[in-house]
Amino acid sequence: MSLARDLADLGAVTSRLDTVGASSGALSNRNLVINGAMQVAQRGTTATGVGDTNGVYPTLDRYRFIVEGSSAGRFTMSQEADGPVGFNNSLKLACTTADTSIGAAERVFLQTKIEAQDCQAIGKGKTGAKPFTVSFYVKANAAKTYALEIFQSAHSRQCTKLFNVTTDWTRVELTFPADVDDGSSPIPDTTAEGLVLQFQLHAGSTYTSGTLNSSAFADNVNANRAVGIDSFYSSTSNTFFLTGLQLEVGDTATDFEHRSFGDELQRCQRYCQRHPSQDQADGGNYSLLGAAGWAAGASDANVPMQLPTTMRIEPTATFSGNWRIVHTNTASNVSSGPVIHDSYCSVSAVYMGATCAASLTTGQGVAINANNDTDAHLLLDSEL
Repeated sequence: MSLARDLADLGAVTSRLDTVGASSGALSNRNLVINGAMQVAQRGTTATGVGDTNGVYPTLDRYRFIVEGSSAGRFTMSQEADGPVGFNNSLKLACTTADTSIGAAERVFLQTKIEAQDCQAIGKGKTGAKPFTVSFYVKANAAKTYALEIFQSAHSRQCTKLFNVTTDWTRVELTFPADVDDGSSPIPDTTAEGLVLQFQLHAGSTYTSGTLNSSAFADNVNANRAVGIDSFYSSTSNTFFLTGLQLEVGDTATDFEHRSFGDELQRCQRYCQRHPSQDQADGGNYSLLGAAGWAAGASDANVPMQLPTTMRIEPTATFSGNWRIVHTNTASNVSSGPVIHDSYCSVSAVYMGATCAASLTTGQGVAINANNDTDAHLLLDSEL
């Protein structure tokens, strides 16, 4: 009797601890979404005229726009100091050019991708595959209906669920069913994209003329992907705010998993890195890029840079702004470059080169830094 009672008491305590842990956010590493609290914006905090180019990352890290067809609609995307209790930041879209004549092939959606090797706990395509739940906070200028589509690229599988937006911050919780598929088509355990979250905001009849595929994952049929949504481009008054985005394994939404800014930044840097990390008015106009390098010839400088976070794949590089080469206590303007020497780069380090008009001595120490330009920076990209 005593042993049975003790076991029963232990079970009750364990159950209570599980409940407290789940509701208080004590469980770590359950949110598969990176930058769900909209904290990190390495590319900048505001982008205008978004909608004319497909596949861009305008501002907040990990959030990409897909623009299909030839819609005239445009919007501004920004990071805003606005959110429900517990959140200081949100992603905001503001329509600046309306498009009420929707072409059949038009579609605009906000997208964030989860790396395939991070999706293995879901077990997609295997016997015993698990459901998962997506939760987020939204608000808008007026009541609207939009959709969240989960797309699995390797096998072109998808499921879409509608959600409503009001003028107040509300939390949406959407549970997606397990996708066993044929039992032999798992998400590959690779660095490619695994699951893609797609917020459908505007779509023509190519994507809205069928029956919404909302109850189970199925092979993709375009006509069933965005049935029943309103158009974000219906008026220049339209806004859309999003924060607290979370995807977790299981059929229950738990409290949002808050991570430190440093932790979230490091996760984002696997896919994008900005160097210097941010504009600095105080001395940032001469920020150093990389470490000390050496002169490879009379006018050529080579500078290596160890990356703070290993990137997903070897990154592509975009330099912006004005640069100079510092040598023997002298600074000379860069006349060509900087560029990345691809054959010497990896996922953990890059090798930069630049040319100046000055006369350098082969082997002497050099450095590359901003040339009186607070916005001079290098952007490294290894996005999915």
